[in-house]
Amino acid sequence: MKYCNQCGAKVELQIPEGDNRERHVCIDCETIHYQNPRVVTGCLPEWEGRVLLCRRAIEPREGYWTLPAGFMENGETTHDGAIRETLEEANARIEVAGLFSMFNLPHADQVFMIYRGQLLDLDFSPGEESLDVRLFAEDEIPWDELAFPMIGETLRLYFSDRLAGSFETHVGTIRRVLKNPRRYQIEMHEAVVPQRPPG
Repeated sequence: MKYCNQCGAKVELQIPEGDNRERHVCIDCETIHYQNPRVVTGCLPEWEGRVLLCRRAIEPREGYWTLPAGFMENGETTHDGAIRETLEEANARIEVAGLFSMFNLPHADQVFMIYRGQLLDLDFSPGEESLDVRLFAEDEIPWDELAFPMIGETLRLYFSDRLAGSFETHVGTIRRVLKNPRRYQIEMHEAVVPQRPPG
């Protein structure tokens, strides 16, 4: 950040009074510009033991498979954002079953939240940000073609919970390995809030 969005003057990094972190502060009007993590919300849509994946039509990771998800909009809840993203990316209607996974991504300054959702029908198709949309059984998942590490981890947790007959809310942190920017370490925290199995 170089300029203040309130008055247009230059900003400098400094620690404001009463704070303990560097912030962008306007040298003229003294507005403090806080930059905080962004929330990504999405859905793991289910239908008779299969999950709906979208093949990305945009960067990053164009051509790779993902769950329908995206940044929250102002004025909406994470729950509403998951429904909206599923409709936008897959033209799919869902009934949300509960929060399934939440991953902290410190390297990207993001928090990634995925809800389980039951597809209401099979009337789905690629949205503007998707090349293809398909239902996959566990043995059909294109594991080597998934767009992001949290997608693969969420799917592994989902199939494991389904096999166990009980869904939980999973919380973890995904950290980039500094020596290799394409490798990540996943640290899972204790699973919480058991959920009823579908049906």
